[in-house]
Amino acid sequence: MDGSEETLDELERRLTQLRRALRSAMLQRETAKIAEIRAELKRVESVWEEAAAAEEGEAAAVPPMAAARPSGVDKPAPAGLLPVREQAHQVLTLLGVAAAPKLISAVQGAFFADELQPSRLASLRRDEERSYRTAPNARPYYLCPALTADRLAPVRALLTISTWPMEQRIIGGHSPRVDFLTAARKIAEAVVTRRQLGQAWSPEAMVQAEQLLRNFAANIPGALPSPSPGHHAGQIDPDQVAAAAAAELALHADLDDQERAAAVERARRLPEAERLFGTRLAMAGRTATMER
Repeated sequence: MDGSEETLDELERRLTQLRRALRSAMLQRETAKIAEIRAELKRVESVWEEAAAAEEGEAAAVPPMAAARPSGVDKPAPAGLLPVREQAHQVLTLLGVAAAPKLISAVQGAFFADELQPSRLASLRRDEERSYRTAPNARPYYLCPALTADRLAPVRALLTISTWPMEQRIIGGHSPRVDFLTAARKIAEAVVTRRQLGQAWSPEAMVQAEQLLRNFAANIPGALPSPSPGHHAGQIDPDQVAAAAAAELALHADLDDQERAAAVERARRLPEAERLFGTRLAMAGRTATMER
């Protein structure tokens, strides 16, 4: 059956099957099969998102008391039509690294034209874990905390996506810098892409994006344009930011990859819920004792 013809329930069952197949392939270290399943998983998730958006749109097409509204009076569409978790998901997908609510909010405003208050993300992780434990794998993805490399415990206020490879959700000693540089590069590349495609961009969003990029560049050697004599630094150059971030990233990436990979090996021994949402301290202590 074509994915576009499947119902949401059928798509969710298909996603569950793919995740199980992916776990099996990972345990068997079948590299080619892992890549194939991940590609199919990404495709089916995209179909699910489209189907869910269509269903939500149909439900909202005729609002209550629409007939009572005087003709010729159109109420403006509210900002933030996507649910909070989907807004966070699209930002995290752009960044590709664990991110705090403040950064998620800033990127959302700059690139997706919706206002997202960081406070709205405060309880999201708990809600996601509660939903998972009530009905495991019922959703195509979950927003999960990043996990510490040493204890595999949840990192406060850093969100990731459950469908990311485990390495991407681990935070080791070098990871904060690596993730900072990666986010800077992704944001710079997103700015370049948007300009090249000529996509509509409000003046407010453009200012937000430039300020966001400048904030990153201020902490990356060589990322800011050199000031001319008697003048401050000029307009931020996203290509320069991306290049500077990539150059420094090369210095830290190998050590970070090694630390994350070692943590993933230990994480494989945990139940799936703990691999997604982290261990509690007592459980981490027992795990450490078993490894001695």
